[in-house]
Amino acid sequence: MMSKLATSPSFPALVQSFFAEHLTQQRALSARTVASYRDAFVLFLNFAQQRLKKPPTQLLLTDITPTLILAFLDHLEVDRHNSVRSRNARLAALRSFLKFAGRRDVAALHVVEQALGVPVKRFERPMLGFLSREEMLAVIGQPGLGWTSQRDCLLMALMYNTGARVSEVIGVKVSDVVLESSACVHLHGKGRKDRSVPLWRSTVKAVRAWLKRNPELGSTETLLPNRNGDAMTRSNVNQRMALAIQVATKTMPSLKKRKISPHTIRHTTAMHLLQSGVEISVIALWLGHESSVTTHQYVEADLVMKEKALARLQDPAIPTHRFRAPESLLDFLKTL
Repeated sequence: MMSKLATSPSFPALVQSFFAEHLTQQRALSARTVASYRDAFVLFLNFAQQRLKKPPTQLLLTDITPTLILAFLDHLEVDRHNSVRSRNARLAALRSFLKFAGRRDVAALHVVEQALGVPVKRFERPMLGFLSREEMLAVIGQPGLGWTSQRDCLLMALMYNTGARVSEVIGVKVSDVVLESSACVHLHGKGRKDRSVPLWRSTVKAVRAWLKRNPELGSTETLLPNRNGDAMTRSNVNQRMALAIQVATKTMPSLKKRKISPHTIRHTTAMHLLQSGVEISVIALWLGHESSVTTHQYVEADLVMKEKALARLQDPAIPTHRFRAPESLLDFLKTL
């Protein structure tokens, strides 16, 4: 019995090995994903410390019971007001660790299997919000004379052109933009999945004007920096977009009282591509979706396309009329 305990790795050793070896070296996950797992563990360990009255260094793998995990998930939803999607993401991080730990500590495998039985919580997907072409153009607006105004205008135009995530657009370097023939921008997506998206002539023109105004931006510099020359943050983009919408509302009242985020522009790009007749598989590549199944939600959200499809079916309330040939046609047939 003593030999088994001696060979079983401690809980802190398992956590360190999980992050330092398994996630970063063996699975080679992106820094963003590792940070998400880290945040989940910080929240869980703080909760476990208060619940079990022991510091994380003294935790055992057998302490992670279904009861503890369910209490932690309830804490996320009730006390921290996390969404079901966030709750499931935290659970996914814990389950990944438990699968890893179960292979390293066979003695605790039965407890790990019980903990892995905690299910994800189902939730209803909200309807995707998107802007009309007129609303989107109002949000992009016209660049003013100021530096910030020109940057924000290019930011919104680039997001609409590419359908990029916020993390992707703020990560664009000057060297990522190709302005010659076959103009495009190289986006660095989730999980280190890169893709190239073509640019409209208007976007190319706007980028050229921006670079002409900012000749100090080298090839390795961020294309759309903040005032300090650093990359913009997600918070920066949210703030600038809120200001852009505030201005756009003056000429586009339909934007009032609508919940619009930078991700709404991504949905808008997808919907406009779909409404223009672009194939679902192409839109999936455009947006960087790992599976085209994700892209099908835009078909579900497009009421205009559904109305057009319905128009092809005859309304059951409309009586069916039998075809009657005109008299001239009947006279012609009778002569045959």
